[in-house]
Amino acid sequence: MAGPRDWEISRRDLMVGAGAGAVLAATPKLAEAGASLASETRMPTLASVSFTVNGEGRRLEVDTRTTLLDALRERLQLTGTKKGCDHGQCGACTVIVDGHRINSCLTLAVMHEGSEVTTIEGLGQPENLHPMQAAFVKHDGFQCGYCTPGQICSAVAVLDEIKAGIPSHVTVELDGELLPTSDEIRERMSGNICRCGAYSNIVDAMAEVAGRRA
Repeated sequence: MAGPRDWEISRRDLMVGAGAGAVLAATPKLAEAGASLASETRMPTLASVSFTVNGEGRRLEVDTRTTLLDALRERLQLTGTKKGCDHGQCGACTVIVDGHRINSCLTLAVMHEGSEVTTIEGLGQPENLHPMQAAFVKHDGFQCGYCTPGQICSAVAVLDEIKAGIPSHVTVELDGELLPTSDEIRERMSGNICRCGAYSNIVDAMAEVAGRRA
């Protein structure tokens, strides 16, 4: 026959039992919350965005979380713009938006309603190269070519910045004409990484184009 001591429980046993009871009681609510979250994940919020891409008006219905990079590559099939680090650190995804170069992986497509977007496809074609594209070919400004579209888009915008007199971190004199020196070019292009190391050739290509513009 069981005695009184046989029914004694420790503090630890009591806490374990209480915890198990609480988990069992909360399980239906947790399951309901999980189902609700899963439902929200399956139902993205869509929005319409209209912009001009390479001179052509485009209208897309996109998930509001879609980056401009993914909209260009996946929806418009403009695969010249590359996805490199996807963290805004390599510059392979650089495009020109309203005259300014941006990392398209760091901005949402819906943020560019009414914008004018230029990708590498919009700068020139094989039979009619943009001067910067031709200079990259002439000076061997690329090897594997993966980063080249972003490099060229950035290079075009950089020379426009210099021509407009916009100073950089290395600009010494803020008065007078701003010149496309090697230091200016290297500083402004520092956000575009070339893993093949064609940097000196890229500078030469840009310097030649800058000379044409002068």
